[in-house]
Amino acid sequence: MVRLRPVDGSDAEAIGIYLPLESEALKPSEYQPPDPALAGDFTGALLLRDAVRLGLRSGAGPFRSMGRLSVEPRPYQFVPLIMALRLDPVRLLIADDVGVGKTIEAAMIAREMLDRGVVRRVGVLCAPHLCEQWEEELRTKFNIDTAVVQSSRIGRLERGLPRGDVSLYQHYRHLVASIDFVKSDRNRQRFLDNAPDFIIVDEAHTAARPGGSRAGAQHQRYSLVRDLARDPQRHMVLTTATPHSGIEESFRSLLGILNPEFDVTEESDLPRRRLIPHLIQRKRNDLKRWLGVDTPFPEREAVERSYRMSADYHRLYQDILTYCREYVSDEGMTDQRQRVRYWAALSILRSVLSSPMAARATLENRKPSLAGRRNGVTPDDILGQQLMDSADEDQATDYVLAVPLGETDAALDASEVKRLDTFLRRADALAGTERDAKIRETVSIVSDLLAEGHRPIIYCRFIQTAYYVAEHIQAELGNKHRGLQVRAVTGNEGDSEQRKEIVLTLAKEPVRVLVATDCLSEGINLQDHYDAVVHYDLPWNPNRLEQREGRVDRFGQSKSVVKAVLLYGADNEIDLVVLDVLLRKAKAIRQSLGISVPVPVDSEQVVNALVSSVLLRGLGQGRQFSLALEDESVSRLHLAWDQMADKENRSRAYFAQQGIEPDEVARELEEMEPVLGNAEDVQRFLANAVQRFNGELRQTRTDGVFSLLAGDLRDRVAARDSRLTFPMLVSFEGVPPPSVTLLGRNHPVVATASEVVLARALDGNFPGFNRSGAIFTKLVNQRTAIVVLRLRYLVEAESQQFAEEVVSAAFQRDGGTIRWLSPMQSEALRLLRDAEVAANMPPAERQEHIEWALGMLSNGWAKGIVAERVAELEASHARLRSAVKGSKARVTPHEPPDVIGCYVLVPTGGVE
Repeated sequence: MVRLRPVDGSDAEAIGIYLPLESEALKPSEYQPPDPALAGDFTGALLLRDAVRLGLRSGAGPFRSMGRLSVEPRPYQFVPLIMALRLDPVRLLIADDVGVGKTIEAAMIAREMLDRGVVRRVGVLCAPHLCEQWEEELRTKFNIDTAVVQSSRIGRLERGLPRGDVSLYQHYRHLVASIDFVKSDRNRQRFLDNAPDFIIVDEAHTAARPGGSRAGAQHQRYSLVRDLARDPQRHMVLTTATPHSGIEESFRSLLGILNPEFDVTEESDLPRRRLIPHLIQRKRNDLKRWLGVDTPFPEREAVERSYRMSADYHRLYQDILTYCREYVSDEGMTDQRQRVRYWAALSILRSVLSSPMAARATLENRKPSLAGRRNGVTPDDILGQQLMDSADEDQATDYVLAVPLGETDAALDASEVKRLDTFLRRADALAGTERDAKIRETVSIVSDLLAEGHRPIIYCRFIQTAYYVAEHIQAELGNKHRGLQVRAVTGNEGDSEQRKEIVLTLAKEPVRVLVATDCLSEGINLQDHYDAVVHYDLPWNPNRLEQREGRVDRFGQSKSVVKAVLLYGADNEIDLVVLDVLLRKAKAIRQSLGISVPVPVDSEQVVNALVSSVLLRGLGQGRQFSLALEDESVSRLHLAWDQMADKENRSRAYFAQQGIEPDEVARELEEMEPVLGNAEDVQRFLANAVQRFNGELRQTRTDGVFSLLAGDLRDRVAARDSRLTFPMLVSFEGVPPPSVTLLGRNHPVVATASEVVLARALDGNFPGFNRSGAIFTKLVNQRTAIVVLRLRYLVEAESQQFAEEVVSAAFQRDGGTIRWLSPMQSEALRLLRDAEVAANMPPAERQEHIEWALGMLSNGWAKGIVAERVAELEASHARLRSAVKGSKARVTPHEPPDVIGCYVLVPTGGVE
């Protein structure tokens, strides 16, 4: 089987030929030079050169994959790629800060390994709610089409199998799989038997070995990842912003995936120097001006706003608190039943403090729903993890907990039912801004944010609260802020794709507020459409706070400042405990060190004990409450947290990959730019191209933003992507403002334009799209030819790979030989860009000059150019893969180079 691609076509036009069935033998051919008889003027020279260069996908630069990317990586994102290229197999932990772009960094490695032929298949293991996001990122930005493996899609995937005995893990080349689906006993072994040879484990901390003897879902994930790593040929990249969750054993188990020798006991020192090639961990502040390139991470402005409950609301809260104290005071209960009752009481209190609607929903749940064991976890453990917003939860829950308010083996008596019904009626009467001070303060907060031009997200703990908040924000502010649209998104809105569609639909509204539960604190990046966060309900885990704010505070945020508003009750002890013990401490560490450090593992026990003391034992808010917050357990927690923060800060400094000098990255980027072009080249090409198709690229009043009319290219672009409409607001570099499209070399508009320009030039019958031309100009004083060359190579290292590049070169005649002008590329580009017509030239004379230039291209005319480029390619490969045995590259050029275009500049005073 031979795979053939038209030399001027795209990968989509490639075909396969099965030689035994082919009647005609394959034989070499030569690329035809421009026809001198079709010589025109000079106007299409630079356009053709840009079209061919921007159309390259298998670029011959130091990185083979860059021509296939539809994203422009930041310079710092090349560091993990360079680290990976120096490993065999790749075993890398990327632990950069939240919002730095770890998905991009991991996918860059995957694409490069594919294009080098090092790996054949790519697989991503991630949480179920992240599958669609990974699939979209790989498809739209890295041209990797994947099958999504999760329970809702299995039927569709199995219908696509060729035979019943073929596993879907074997049939589909690239996979994005729910780690919780493939870790199950039913799927685990089939996945292990047919797993891709390159695996990305996203949010890898959730697949670390749990501390102690704990079993359950996390241990199953760890077991799966560990067994994948046992194949010494498998390449693995782990990504997480929190590699150290506070459990040293778990952290070292992650390192053991990279190399089993790194999984040592806590008493043993880590082999830090040996870890350096495998671990990168950088703070966001260190990357803002890396290599002199501005990466506009936003600043986070955190503020606190408080409220005091109305008299009616406070009376209801106190009455329910009294009920809860009575509820847990039965001394005849078993320990487990007492714990379940304790969690039930806290659940009631937390929902009452959230909203009247959440209180109603919780009080109505009178039947036990979590009886029995689940994965070896008892009901009180499940309730505890959910109530405390535990980091051990597989995914954030937003429903009110269905907790047993009565004995599990007996119905509530009539008096207790009557008492609960009274609570329900009183809760219903508190809804609205008149009696609910919390929603009233939130209306004020949101109004201020909208007046400042922000687009806020309000995070709530419960589904009922989210709908309640959305309803009252719309009702109270709809008239004040014209055009305001408010929408709630919760776990009730189907899967992550359906929730994302709601978010994107709302994002089209100029004045908008999104109200969400923590189902949107993970997975969907919201920085393109929102720039402020309001914490309506305080999370009981600071990690959740960081997850919420990290949805908008990340690279790609167009606002220079994002706001985070923490709302708490000044007269309720639960909020004050969580705020003083956890959230303010987390904020202080972040402001001091510039990083977020996970709360130590025993924080849940400390908060649990404090809430129990303050609330269920009735300490109130006086002197006893203050003393409780100064408890020795709080001091120990804060000390452990400070020690962990210091250790984390030192670790990030050590593993920031200072060993890879910025100059190394700069050198590779400098070599890559002439091959593939930059943002300036894309802008120049598109402005030149659309003008020839009756379109326009026009500067708007906003710096760096243009209005694009595609003209006659409109239908061709629509055939490629029907969602694109014109006029289109576009930019070419940096972070585009909302509703502005960033155009890179692989965007459908640019790709369509380059293909059509090249096709018209090759046809030869379209004025202004000439492969050859000649003009009189004052720019030169000796006849000078410029050739646009395509150099093609076979690169043999780990496998055989095709590579190509476009080189522009100018020459003059020196006696009977060619004298190339130098510096070669920049001098040719200067002539192409600056030459202007000084006088008309007859067609016959144009043909004569082109015949002269092509006639000079004989007797090994390009050997010097080719040899220089081959040496540079082999050198760049050696630099990047120096540590990998047996990977020395041999570059075989196809000679002579293809002459795509030939143009002659003739001095106005004569030929010589």
